[in-house]
Amino acid sequence: MIMIKEVLLRTMAEAKKTTTVAAKTSKRKALIGKKSQKTKVKLTKTDAVVEVKAAVETEVQELVVTSRHKRMAEKAKVRAALPKAEIADVGKVRITDVSGVVYDEDEYNAMVEMYDATIRDIREGEIVSGTILGVTRDDVIVDVGFKSEGIIPIQEFTGVDEIKVGDAIEVFLEQIEDSHGQLILSKQKADFMRVWDQIREFHDSGEKVEGSVVRRIKGGLVVDVMGVDAFLPGSQVALRQVPDFDALINQTMELKIIKINKARRNIVVSRRMVLEAERESMRDELLADIAVEQVRKGIVKNITDFGVFIDLGGVDGLLHITDMSWGRIRHPSEMVTLGEEIDIKILDIDEKTSRISLGLKQMTPYPWEDIETKYPIGDKIVGRVVSITDYGSFIELEKGIEGLIHISEMSWTQHIKHPSKIMSVNDNVEAVVLSVDKDNEKISLGIKQMEPDPWQTIDAKYPIEKIISGKVRNLTAFGAFVELEEGIDGLVHISDMSWTKRIQHPSEVMKKNDTVEVKVIKVDHDNRRISLGLKQLSEDPWAEIAEKYAIGTECLGTITKVMDRGVIVDLDGTVEGFVPTAQLGKKGLSDASTAFKAGEELHLHVIEFDRKQHKVVLSVEAYYKTREQSELDEYLSQHESSEVPSAMADAMPDALKEAAANADETPAPAKKAKVEEAPAEEAKADEAPEAKADDADDAAKSE
Repeated sequence: MIMIKEVLLRTMAEAKKTTTVAAKTSKRKALIGKKSQKTKVKLTKTDAVVEVKAAVETEVQELVVTSRHKRMAEKAKVRAALPKAEIADVGKVRITDVSGVVYDEDEYNAMVEMYDATIRDIREGEIVSGTILGVTRDDVIVDVGFKSEGIIPIQEFTGVDEIKVGDAIEVFLEQIEDSHGQLILSKQKADFMRVWDQIREFHDSGEKVEGSVVRRIKGGLVVDVMGVDAFLPGSQVALRQVPDFDALINQTMELKIIKINKARRNIVVSRRMVLEAERESMRDELLADIAVEQVRKGIVKNITDFGVFIDLGGVDGLLHITDMSWGRIRHPSEMVTLGEEIDIKILDIDEKTSRISLGLKQMTPYPWEDIETKYPIGDKIVGRVVSITDYGSFIELEKGIEGLIHISEMSWTQHIKHPSKIMSVNDNVEAVVLSVDKDNEKISLGIKQMEPDPWQTIDAKYPIEKIISGKVRNLTAFGAFVELEEGIDGLVHISDMSWTKRIQHPSEVMKKNDTVEVKVIKVDHDNRRISLGLKQLSEDPWAEIAEKYAIGTECLGTITKVMDRGVIVDLDGTVEGFVPTAQLGKKGLSDASTAFKAGEELHLHVIEFDRKQHKVVLSVEAYYKTREQSELDEYLSQHESSEVPSAMADAMPDALKEAAANADETPAPAKKAKVEEAPAEEAKADEAPEAKADDADDAAKSE
């Protein structure tokens, strides 16, 4: 056809050219032609087209007669020349190829079959067979009988080392041709499609299926189930949390298929469901067979601060830390390890909650049996310090038996603030058994009993009235502690520091670390106390004072201290006296500090003297009753009160004011009860011996 078209176009071009040339003949040539005798035929446009068509038809006919037609024509002539009988014997036409080679029917059929074998009828979405042609680092090249090979990522093969060239393989045809003209194949999809029916049956029936852990991924594990990958979530791996997933790789385990999705080729499996079913079965068998006091084997499943959970074979039991050892342990991990198999004793079974209490120490004999015979009172022992508290130290005598050394049993004389000052954990100490309590599992020990009690011979060393020298170790509000020897102190009470002065604090007389001489005035063996005195070093001056300051005696005193209820005065530097506010000679005075100050001298009159209580009560008012009014006025002018009268006093009627003034002028003996009230308060320092002992006891505890 191409040749016919070319001939047609060429002929039409020549005809057009001839017509154009004839049309453009000039008039001059036309005139010359007319004059010529020769006759010329002028070609018209219609005639040219007819000639072109005829030429084309002739050339097309020549092209149709090919070499094949010539051969056929020649063969036809040969057959025509043959006799008719021979022509009738020809049953079929011989097959020839384009080169003239003749084939018989068997050869032709064999050739067609061989050709069909090279071109397969494959469709997308089907599983096809192929042969591995090559293996690269990232891909596997597979021939499936198509015009091009397919490439499969090597990640889809589980055993990369087992891939060999020439191996037959089944793959899934995803796409016949991609943008690069290659087949898109998948081995994983083929594996999935091949076993899908079986997976669905296992899922619907709930039967167990075996799987092998391939690798770890985020959230769980990838498991090979019947040649396809399935997902095992971390929460479905075991009954409890698995600390290391990598340890499960390459392990084979029984699983249950809990979720499938064909479109997404998603398979989710669970090992926990299998274990729970097995555990439930074992639990029923165990509960039917287990009994209290029974000894069974168990595996340490979990260790906590309060105990250990033991797997008895389907049922967990609790081994509390108190039932692990007769002795003291700080943590269960000191005795057992995770995964260890141990013999355990059943202590209790709660049928309602199915809780089982276990015991380990019950596997050994009770160590407190015949404890009185093993550790009699007064016996000396050697033990190891296992614990130290604020109140004492615990000593391990043997495994499961401990004794307590109380802090009070650590020294005869020293005031130990904490046991750690004299011993540490793991120290070996010697002690004496003081008491044994089998019922409460208690043994009292003492280390001070290892030495003689110094208080047994204290009378001989420190007899009453003995004058000794000691160091002031501590000062308190009620007295001073004086160290007589190492560990033995005596108390100098504040009331035993001076015969005449009222000591407010021991620091007025002595200081810490001072060396002082004192006299022993009392020894208390039961309470282990020694009372000392400082004033007892001199004679009691109150016999002379009683004569010098008898009731009615007038004297001169200097104010040493001013209080709201009165003033304290010094009488000739030997004794102190007290002047109540009401006896200061100023009417309506409620606070002495508003009118008087330390260092002032006052004329006084003794109105009360108590030798036993060492009290001298004086009065300014009684002194001026026997003096001129001018002297009293001068005294009052020197001691003007700074008190502001209250509104109530200003509003008081005149009759009441006069009655109050008359009451203030009552003679001193009539006010005796009121006068005695104030000195009684000043006598608080002169406490009874019982009060001194209590103060000493409190101080000893504080030490």
